[in-house]
Amino acid sequence: MTQQSIGLTGFGGYIPRLRLQRKSIAQANAWVAPNFLGKGKGERSMANWDEDSVTMAVEAARDLLGPDDDRSHVDGLFFGSTTMPFTDRLNAGIIAAALTLDEKVRAVDVASTQRAGTSALLRAITSVKAGETKHAVVLAADHRKTRAASAQELDFGDGAAALSVGTENIIAKYLGGTSLTVDFVDHFRGTGEEFDYNWEERWIRDEGFTKIVPRAVKAALEDSGTNGSDIKHFILPTTFGTKFAEQLAKASGIAPEAARDTLAANCGETGAAHSLVMLVHALQTDVKPGDKIMVVNFGGGCDALVFEATDKLATQAGKRGIVGSLAAGHPETNYMKFLTFNGLVEWEKGMRAEQDKKTALTTLYRNEDMIMGLVGGRCTETGVVQFPRSRISVNPNNHTVDTQEPYKFAERKAKILSWSADFLSASMNPPNHYGMVVFDEGGRIMMDFTDIEQGTVDSGMEVRLVFRIKDFDEVRGFRRYFWKAVPITNSNAKTSQAAE
Repeated sequence: MTQQSIGLTGFGGYIPRLRLQRKSIAQANAWVAPNFLGKGKGERSMANWDEDSVTMAVEAARDLLGPDDDRSHVDGLFFGSTTMPFTDRLNAGIIAAALTLDEKVRAVDVASTQRAGTSALLRAITSVKAGETKHAVVLAADHRKTRAASAQELDFGDGAAALSVGTENIIAKYLGGTSLTVDFVDHFRGTGEEFDYNWEERWIRDEGFTKIVPRAVKAALEDSGTNGSDIKHFILPTTFGTKFAEQLAKASGIAPEAARDTLAANCGETGAAHSLVMLVHALQTDVKPGDKIMVVNFGGGCDALVFEATDKLATQAGKRGIVGSLAAGHPETNYMKFLTFNGLVEWEKGMRAEQDKKTALTTLYRNEDMIMGLVGGRCTETGVVQFPRSRISVNPNNHTVDTQEPYKFAERKAKILSWSADFLSASMNPPNHYGMVVFDEGGRIMMDFTDIEQGTVDSGMEVRLVFRIKDFDEVRGFRRYFWKAVPITNSNAKTSQAAE
């Protein structure tokens, strides 16, 4: 009996729009860390104040799944991250709600290791192979806090990647792989701690990467029946640079030129997501049908997976992915904004911010599809759509009762009807932009705006909707999510075009 092929069937990616210039970090900290001045080159991705690992994963998943809001085929969701916003709440469940997936979806969080992304991918492959799921989505995202004036502040970045795993329309066939578990502690973050504690770099490089990675590569090559000389693309996230990845490739019997760019110059290392971020970037750029790809991820051991691209890869040409996200970056030079967005400085928010933001969890549950999935209603008799949905239609000429069916707004085209830029209300990034958004196919919603610069908003502008943090309940440690509108200006038009 011939074994059924399993592999990647699609990809998506998301890198936040803001790109903090490393020169700004170096100059701000030159008084205490003058050695940073020589490292102040390029830029790192920077999440907006209302973004976290969950919201970035949602955006990567939307890129993967496309604008079709029928996602009933997805029966597995595996989310890998070391910076999940909730320690005891299914973070993958939040993502599933935002994507309006069926409640029967198998949703799993994979955490506590830099290998979370590849571990989630291996778990999805195993699930599909066993017949537990047919169409699994793998998401990886990280948004790590760093101490000011630390090397990690320069090296790290924020981002997410998405892959789908199945047995049909495979774009990259899974040939085999391995997972080594070695309790080599290069860094750690204890319970309740905000920052990683990092060990000495030379020890990590010489005793960790140099000795553990080649063992994993060798085992993966054997499991996949592949020779090192056959690998055309060698993916290894490391803050030690692409040259170091080339050295490890050579030591493992793989051509040094197969080592992929680590995207350090214009993105930074996105933690548990970075192996998949680099994989998506490779699939979008240089990979050709027949090319063999090795994905290696170090952390508490090492994962190594081997794929072979197929001619179906061309079907992904329209995706935004990592390439589109990187192209749509907006330079940020305000280092204080970076510190503020990441909660690294105490600042005066004003009396208007002094309010209890307790979330009524009963209301959230009863209206979950409306709040998390932006699902409104459509009258089955008149065709009128509305948000929120209600028992009685808003149609002024025919107030039908109990005739509404669920109607998803998140992927619909919309424009700004009216707007305001408010300096008086409490805002993490003043002025607070909000306004009335009207949808091309009917319906209107009053929404907050995000990812926008002052003076670039106007009525009639097209918007795209994004899933973001609405506000924080700092007293209870809860964060509330909802959808926001991103006006399509010149600075983010590339993102919108790529998404379409």
